[in-house]
Amino acid sequence: MKKALVVLTNETRYGETAEATGLWLGEATEFIEELENEGIEIDYVSPKGGFVPLDPRSMKYVDESILSYYERPDFQKRALSNSLKPSDINPSDYFVIYYTGGHGVMWDFPNNHELQEIALSIYNDGGYITSVCHGIAGLLNIKDENDEYLIKGKKITGFTTSEEVLAGKKSIVPFLNEEVATEHGANFQKKRAYKEFAVSDQRLITGQNPFSPRAVAKLLIEEIN
Repeated sequence: MKKALVVLTNETRYGETAEATGLWLGEATEFIEELENEGIEIDYVSPKGGFVPLDPRSMKYVDESILSYYERPDFQKRALSNSLKPSDINPSDYFVIYYTGGHGVMWDFPNNHELQEIALSIYNDGGYITSVCHGIAGLLNIKDENDEYLIKGKKITGFTTSEEVLAGKKSIVPFLNEEVATEHGANFQKKRAYKEFAVSDQRLITGQNPFSPRAVAKLLIEEIN
């Protein structure tokens, strides 16, 4: 069976500020756990490769499952310390790419052309492009062979503008995911703030917020089984 490719951020701070951000830990581990339970192998990639910082706020929302993955030597080594670079990746090895969140991705996901090419190659080979929360930023600018936004006309979701307001980050992020998704022709779906929600449309599977990674994984598993 082909593997799953999990995309992580390298960004340690909100833009030019002194405020720390990084990977929202549970958005990686909860998705990974669901796939590993199905016997699916995982690889980790980041825009620069190497070190992946954790969003300190995400550590306030851990549970035993999240902590157990955080404590795994394999996760510490392959995800947090030595993530692969895009140039290390052969897209044909993967049936799905999954963009995790944490505010850092707003800076290093949207315009990373190497990751876009990997995602599009997986998709064009019949695979899936998936994301959760701010990870939708990695999907926003992917264009197909007709130079159309891949998300155009498709139902997707991600961290909403109202959730950004509630998080107190609306004034600091470089753009709003919901706004750009709509501008690029997506049919943006959402539920109440911070409620689990995921949607699938034409092999794009997306989750709204940090409470949705398992929902994304379960939709994916349903489609491949």
